[in-house]
Amino acid sequence: MSTILIIDDERAIRSSLRDILEYEDYTILDVDNGRDGLEILKKEKVNLVLCDIKMNNMDGMEVLSEAHQSSPDIPFIMISGHGTIETAVEAAKKGAFDFLEKPLDLNRLLITVRNALDKSSLVTETKVLKRKVSSSKTKDILGESGAIKRIKETIDRVAPTEARVLITGANGSGKELVARWLHEKSNRSQAPLIEVNCAAIPSELIESELFGHEKGSFTSAIKQRIGKFEQASGGTLFLDEIGDMSLSAQAKVLRALQEHKITRVGGDKEIDVNVRVVAATNKDLLKEIEDGNFRMDLYHRLSVILIHVPALIDRVDDIPLLSTNFCEEICMEYGIPVKEITNAAMRELSHLPWTGNIRELRNMIERLIILSDKSITDKDVVAFANPSREPVNGIAHEKGTVNYGLDMDSFDSFQDYKDHAEKEFIKYKLEKNNWNVSKTADDLDIQRSHLYSKIEKFGLKRD
Repeated sequence: MSTILIIDDERAIRSSLRDILEYEDYTILDVDNGRDGLEILKKEKVNLVLCDIKMNNMDGMEVLSEAHQSSPDIPFIMISGHGTIETAVEAAKKGAFDFLEKPLDLNRLLITVRNALDKSSLVTETKVLKRKVSSSKTKDILGESGAIKRIKETIDRVAPTEARVLITGANGSGKELVARWLHEKSNRSQAPLIEVNCAAIPSELIESELFGHEKGSFTSAIKQRIGKFEQASGGTLFLDEIGDMSLSAQAKVLRALQEHKITRVGGDKEIDVNVRVVAATNKDLLKEIEDGNFRMDLYHRLSVILIHVPALIDRVDDIPLLSTNFCEEICMEYGIPVKEITNAAMRELSHLPWTGNIRELRNMIERLIILSDKSITDKDVVAFANPSREPVNGIAHEKGTVNYGLDMDSFDSFQDYKDHAEKEFIKYKLEKNNWNVSKTADDLDIQRSHLYSKIEKFGLKRD
């Protein structure tokens, strides 16, 4: 239920308003002065404020002005026993939702409260929808380093052509973003971009996923399925982690690239396909070819244009720009004021190893936003960048030793420790996504069925 804050220096008014509104099932907070009211707004989640205008020390208009600087979305209903048209107009100009005169009319009070809360809910929903729309758009490739500038130039030159592109780089470095911009700037941008994570699909299902299947072609094929090649017709097919594709699937992809035709699993009809293929991998495909795990002819078909996305450690000059952007983006998602990252904190961030690249940096900034105060300092980075290296219970450990915040003697084997770490990680992701299994599976880059098995294995339950 909504929480309403009453600010009025008359105890009788506060008591009567509390009784009326609590009867309507609202949660009520009340104070007798504006300064205390502003403090509550900083600490508590308040949905509506009823504020008297004439008060000692700090009047209602001052409270309204100051509150709207930090919490512009909280509606204010101003009340006064000495109301005039001029006062009502001034309150409206300062952002008040409405103005009520004392003695208060019960029906008008309740209607005004409901209308103010309804408007507040609509404003919040609109902001959430706007964030969803903006987050669905392709994000910019951020960076001023030479490597990033060359990637942007290459995208501008290559995107309008039909050339196939192979994107290489470590996990989390931004290969998918490059693929998205190749599509966005191509002549196929109005058609779909279909993404396939080859590493996440079992080898026995990859062909059905890519090329589709006919009804009855295998045991669980209860109806016809259209594959990704057909879904991407007229657009772009992004084959992520193509180095993990089985050799049999590679052969069929090669044929599709050569002849622009596919055949569904269990079918004999050739289907024309018009797709541009962009592939990505974190593996050294030339080494995979030597080891017999990847076809050389497919490699040459895919690598008409090669784009290598550098690891974050190779572009540390871009960390301040990326960090600032992530900070603004995440604070907007959480609906909180943007936190400042100090210069000392930026230096600390630049000294970290970044084995997880851009993805790790974004997760790190999100962690710092949640755990830090009004600004993110170098001390925050040291404390939260790798919390497992912090002293446990205030006890510092000898130089050269690491304490992971766990009783290591409680684990009988390496497998026990791995199970514990896996359980805690999955639990954290589930809670972060409010136990949305589909979204969590996407975040973890595993199949939903696999995640359900893990939940059952570790006995995880929603609180």
